[in-house]
Amino acid sequence: MADPYQNNEGYGYQGESYPQEEDAASDATEGHDDEDQMYEGEYQGIPHPDEVKAAQRAARAKARQAQAGATELEELAEQYEDIMEDCGHGRFQWSLFIVLGLALMADGVECFVVGFVLPSAEKDMCLSNGEKGMLGLIVFLGMMVGAFIWGGMADKLGRRKCLIWALTINCVFAFLSSFAQGYGFFLFFRLISGIGIGGSVPIVYSYFSEFLQMDKRGEHLSWLCMFWMVGGIYASFTAWGIIPHYGWGFSMGTEFQFHSWRVFVLVCALPAITSLVGLMFMPESPRFLLENAKHDEAWMILKNVHDTNWRAKGQPEKVFQVTHIKAPKTQEDEFIEIQSATGTAMQRWAVRTLTLCKLVLKNVASLLGPELRLSTLFMAIIWFTMAFSYYGLGVWFPDMIKYLQQEEYESKVKVFHRERVERFHFNFSLENQIHREGEYINDKFINIQMKSVKFEDSLFEDCYFEDIESTETIFENCTIRSTVFYNTDLYEERFIDCRLENTTFLHNKKGCHLDIDEENDVLIYLVSFLGSLAVLPGNIISALFMEKIGRVKIIGLSMLISAGCTFFLFLSFSQAAIIAWQCLFCGVSVAAWNGIEVITVELYPASKRATAFGVLNALCKLAAILGTSIFASFVGVTKVVPILLSCTALVCGGLVALKLPETREKILQ
Repeated sequence: MADPYQNNEGYGYQGESYPQEEDAASDATEGHDDEDQMYEGEYQGIPHPDEVKAAQRAARAKARQAQAGATELEELAEQYEDIMEDCGHGRFQWSLFIVLGLALMADGVECFVVGFVLPSAEKDMCLSNGEKGMLGLIVFLGMMVGAFIWGGMADKLGRRKCLIWALTINCVFAFLSSFAQGYGFFLFFRLISGIGIGGSVPIVYSYFSEFLQMDKRGEHLSWLCMFWMVGGIYASFTAWGIIPHYGWGFSMGTEFQFHSWRVFVLVCALPAITSLVGLMFMPESPRFLLENAKHDEAWMILKNVHDTNWRAKGQPEKVFQVTHIKAPKTQEDEFIEIQSATGTAMQRWAVRTLTLCKLVLKNVASLLGPELRLSTLFMAIIWFTMAFSYYGLGVWFPDMIKYLQQEEYESKVKVFHRERVERFHFNFSLENQIHREGEYINDKFINIQMKSVKFEDSLFEDCYFEDIESTETIFENCTIRSTVFYNTDLYEERFIDCRLENTTFLHNKKGCHLDIDEENDVLIYLVSFLGSLAVLPGNIISALFMEKIGRVKIIGLSMLISAGCTFFLFLSFSQAAIIAWQCLFCGVSVAAWNGIEVITVELYPASKRATAFGVLNALCKLAAILGTSIFASFVGVTKVVPILLSCTALVCGGLVALKLPETREKILQ
């Protein structure tokens, strides 16, 4: 029996008068004659939306006939657009919107997790400055690798399948990282977690775009971008609400500690877990299935989309009229299998994996082919310059605020010169003090905290230190005689160029003291929250005007305006001014991000869409690594270099964006 869904002449619709059972009419339309139904705009001469769609479809058909050299894939793209118009935009797309939005939210959360837990983790795991820097970059490194791998695989194995695997890996290793006690394991688990979540952005946009008709695509992909902002707000709020509560945890002896920041890491995995559950009820992209000659599955999914949408609109009697879809020739990149009789299971798996790698790399290389070379070059420049500035300034803003806070703190330092203290019991905390050329004879320092305390050229003789917790406390060029340090965290490395004579260290504290006052500065959480919230106006405006203005103009103008915002940072000398400019920069730059992501989807054909998005997103994460490293190194040194770098990058990217072709009325290839 011939397959009714395959036909080399195109796809067909059933006749207008299709057979129906007598009771097939909807309850909502019962008692109404079709002749009595009148479109409310008819009196005003406004054409019915169905008439507009029919006219657009006829124009596309006429253009297709005039273009004798149209390929099968181009014809499939036209046919698929007609089918999506018939399916409409409704309940199915909104359900998928929520599920994929949560996956995008998980990506946003991942970018904030390490930054929020680092102050606690560095004390919990005794991290050096180098280890802290590596931990901050490892997430972007993992996301860079993940974007490349999952983007390429999604074009070969399927969007839904790869997204499920990516989110699963993210959830599992995020869970494991919350329990990791050592730096090495924590670093490894966050790396693999980043590789998992790195697949969300390239797959989510490719996946969702293939369920949208042309006139809805730009707007609804822009609304989808809003979930990244929601991820930043979610991370800021949960960090604010959880991390300061240091008692929210438990201990199992001295070897296993589960503090509040680990609870925060667990809570940050919830968006990915929720999205993963929702994906179990979502179908594969029918466009991907059609590209891979799985026509029956694609037809059933499209029918389900159609029926779900029209049933929700109160028109369950509307029948999916597509009877067959044109079948493009099967691609030659079929997986090579070793039959069970000719090899072991391991050999078959090895061949499949090797073949998949070759196909992915071949697809990546095709992005530099004659047809796509220029578009790929332009998009690479735009992605890189935007990410370099955005992520670089994203680190520079809070670091600059911390620097200004530190400057203000140091300006209030108390200096004690040549003080002599004898037989005194220090039972109060010492903070932000410098003691020069002092003499401390037979004194006791018991059960106190010492924060930002420095002793220079001082003498300690017959003193006793017990139960001391310290932060940024050092002894420099001091003489310490006949002194006992019992159960303190004043290790020998805290004594710089000191002479230790008959000095004893007993039962030093293990681990690092967690300084709650320093690391739980509410302002840092507030800055991240405001930066994420400031994205909202830009998101709304870009979504509403994406179809009216066009992608190219939105990208170009937003990047140039963002460059202007960074230039005015020269006039920022206070914390409030920096926060204000950060909010303005984030609000404007998000419009550029929305346009970049929409046009990336539309420039590339279905067989290369996720691959291209993955490669460009990997380049974005590389730019993020470079930007954060370079910009952070200039904090407290000069702000001229970061401002000029970001301004120059944004101007270059904005000018290149204006050279891109407009894809607003382009059918998804």
